[in-house]
Amino acid sequence: MKKADVEEFFSRLQGADSTPRTELNYVNPYTLLVAVALSAQATDVGVNRATGPLFQVVDTPEKMVALGEEKLREYIKTIGLFNSKAKNVIALSHILVDKHGGEVPRDRESLEALPGVGRKTANVVLNVAFGEPTIAVDTHIFRVGNRTGLATGKTPLAVELKLNKAVPDRFKLDAHHWLILHGRYICKARKPECPKCIVEDLCAYKAKTI
Repeated sequence: MKKADVEEFFSRLQGADSTPRTELNYVNPYTLLVAVALSAQATDVGVNRATGPLFQVVDTPEKMVALGEEKLREYIKTIGLFNSKAKNVIALSHILVDKHGGEVPRDRESLEALPGVGRKTANVVLNVAFGEPTIAVDTHIFRVGNRTGLATGKTPLAVELKLNKAVPDRFKLDAHHWLILHGRYICKARKPECPKCIVEDLCAYKAKTI
């Protein structure tokens, strides 16, 4: 996609939604970290349903450690892979208490060193909790980047690196949310809603729906 088209692409997304936000519910950086870690291979709606009651009881790593893995599993048992996720959340909570004074670190290396936290989760936390201009590439953004021609790549990292180069600096803080929401509600996997798309004329996808 040409530089001018990229500028126009994000200008339109910004015009449609000037203050995009994550659809995961959270109350502080720690609960955001937990919510994002739980969201792997799960929907935001499903995660929110489980974390609503959980975050009323637990909103710090200390409280999570006190809750324990068995009780945590009961809260999140409706989420896919809940056994391994519960184990990771308890483990990362211990590390936050022992090594970071109960606070969520603001650097990628420390975040990615936590159990169950990969590059995507770290990028979400850095962006949403700390206002860093990171772009977390999930399945939606991977699809939108490749389908539109905005940032093509065979891996999420390749797409992320291309987005970091292509997206103008003034859009980077919110680019992650615009692309996720666009992929979730318009540029859907099976049947994209091209007639409703505000950037359809800028998109390189050849099999557009009519």
